[in-house]
Amino acid sequence: METWSTAICGSAPALLRPTESRASLMPRIAQTNADQFVTLPSGIRICFREAGKKGDPVVLLIPGMGEDLTYWTDSVVEAFVQRGFRVISIDNRDSGRSSRASTPPPAVWRQVIARPRPDGYTLADMAGDVTDLLDHLGIDRVHLVGRSMGGMIAQTVAASEPERVLTLTSLYSTTGARKIGQPAWSTMKILAGPEARNRTEAVRAHLRITRHIAGCGYPIDDAAEAAIAAHGWDRSNGDIAAGAARQIQAIQLSGDRTHQLRRITAPTLVINGDRDLLVSPSGGVAIAQAIPSSEHIVIPGMGHHMTEALVAPIIDHIVRHIERQRQGEAHVEHA
Repeated sequence: METWSTAICGSAPALLRPTESRASLMPRIAQTNADQFVTLPSGIRICFREAGKKGDPVVLLIPGMGEDLTYWTDSVVEAFVQRGFRVISIDNRDSGRSSRASTPPPAVWRQVIARPRPDGYTLADMAGDVTDLLDHLGIDRVHLVGRSMGGMIAQTVAASEPERVLTLTSLYSTTGARKIGQPAWSTMKILAGPEARNRTEAVRAHLRITRHIAGCGYPIDDAAEAAIAAHGWDRSNGDIAAGAARQIQAIQLSGDRTHQLRRITAPTLVINGDRDLLVSPSGGVAIAQAIPSSEHIVIPGMGHHMTEALVAPIIDHIVRHIERQRQGEAHVEHA
């Protein structure tokens, strides 16, 4: 197992500056391209963005639960583009500007005891959104990068549509096993708090949970995080909580996917921190054990968040992972 070190835990981040205007924060948000939309055969409308050159190899970025595509910030998208990749980022169903499900969200008690409603969608349905989007764009094969729930969706695509996936990168995710990758009770207490009713409350809630789960080695930038949360609220028209609850339900309906992960043949990189209070680091261990020949990198001090200080090293790990696959294919072609 490869690991690399970082500085010891820093001081707590500064408090949010309540007088800072939204306009002054907006340049920190990913604005590399315009929102595009496609209605898939399932009837789901997916919002996505593209960056980079059409002929370059494709990296598809899948966000986590309750996140939209702008959570992959400018620095992430630009880092891939500068390394020669075409980047596609998506809003999962029930987030951002993509379709909202018509079924009621599960009650909090159902989420806490993992008793999902039977009428919800699953991770397989969300993985189908990804492959249907690739079909729409005429893309045969892709490098998949997913974080948290996005990692679960990427894993599902790699297991069910192996011919579509050149490489898989799973960031701070898990297998769905009941005793693996579970959140700390302190995290569950925060998540069980009242729903945000406006943008200001959404920003405060985002800062509270992000400070808690980001890990002690990489303090967050409050201004940047406030901008992300505010922009996410606006892009979702203030409809975040119900979609996030249905996404949690999708994870719970999908159950333990360990047997499914064992079918993955794409070269796989698993990355997680050792200070994750949302998805226990045991989730990363379980993924790496389930997927044959996967590489597992544990980043000391990192939690369940990709701060700006982590962008460059994480992108470096992913690009090296992709380059090894490309060199392997070149070797096979010339053998």
